[in-house]
Amino acid sequence: MASRASTATLAADGAGASPKGEVPAVARAARLLATLADAPAPLSLTDLAARLGLPRSSVHGLCATLVHAGLARRFADGSYHLGPRVMDLARAFLARTDLTAEFARVLDATHPLPEESMVLSVLDGADIVYVGCRRGTRPFGFDLRIGMRLPANCAASGKALLATLPAERIAAMARAGGFYGLTARSVTRLSALRAELARVRERGYALDDEETRQGIVCFGAPVFGASGSEAVAAVGVSMPKAALDAAQKARATAAVRAVAAALSARIGAGAAAATPFTSTATPRGTRSGRATR
Repeated sequence: MASRASTATLAADGAGASPKGEVPAVARAARLLATLADAPAPLSLTDLAARLGLPRSSVHGLCATLVHAGLARRFADGSYHLGPRVMDLARAFLARTDLTAEFARVLDATHPLPEESMVLSVLDGADIVYVGCRRGTRPFGFDLRIGMRLPANCAASGKALLATLPAERIAAMARAGGFYGLTARSVTRLSALRAELARVRERGYALDDEETRQGIVCFGAPVFGASGSEAVAAVGVSMPKAALDAAQKARATAAVRAVAAALSARIGAGAAAATPFTSTATPRGTRSGRATR
C-alpha cells in the first residue's frame, strides 16, 4: 500500500511536469488509490475531491471505474476505501519478490554487525527453516546453514514469527505436538509460550537465551509483506553468550530490527514494518483455548 510519502510524491508528480507518455487519467487514479490507502477510514467524494484538488464529478467517475475493477469499494453511505482486488495485487507482488535476494541486498547495503551471524527464516508448520544466512567474522562454533530447521518455540526468529499469529493457530500447533525443546531452557508449555510471545510483542524483538544451543544467544524480529499483519519471515542474529554485554545487546537488537524493517519495506510493507507489533499486540483469540503440551 502507498505511504504518505508516496502520496505526496504522486501529488507532486501530478502538479508538476508529467513524464513523457503519462496517461493523466491513470495518474489521477493512482493518486486516488494512494489517498485511500493513507486514510484510516473511508472517505466521501467531497473529502476525496478536496484532497486531490479535482472536481467532484471527476472524482466520482474515477471512483466508479475503480469500484468496477475491484480496486475501490463503495459503502452504503457513499464513502470509499480500497477494494479487495488491491490485496490480490499485493499478494502477487509478494509472491514474485525474492526474499532471500532482498535480504542479501539489505545486508550488502547496511553491513550490520559484521562480526555476528545473521539468518533469514520462514515458518514451516511449527518449525522455522533458514532460507538465508550470512556468517559473521567472529568464531562461532555452531554451523548455521540454509535449510536448517529448528522448532519455532525455541528460536528467536521463530518466536518473532509466532508473535504475529492468531492465538488459536499457536494453540493448534501445541495440540498437534509441534512445540518441543532442544535444551533445558527451551519453552515448550503453551501457557509459558504465550507469556513469552506477549513479551516479544511488548519489547519489539524475540530472544533465544540458550534455548536452541547452550552458550548461544539469538535475537529475532519479524518481516512483513504487503498483505497483512502476519509476518512472512523473520531476521535473526546469533552470538556467543560469553560475548554479550548490555552494549552488545543494544547493538544486536537495534540491528536485527533495522534489517527486518528495511527488508519489510523492500517487499512492500507499510507502517507495520517500523512498528511491527502495534496491530498484533493482542492477537485474535488470546483468551481462547487452554491447551498445553
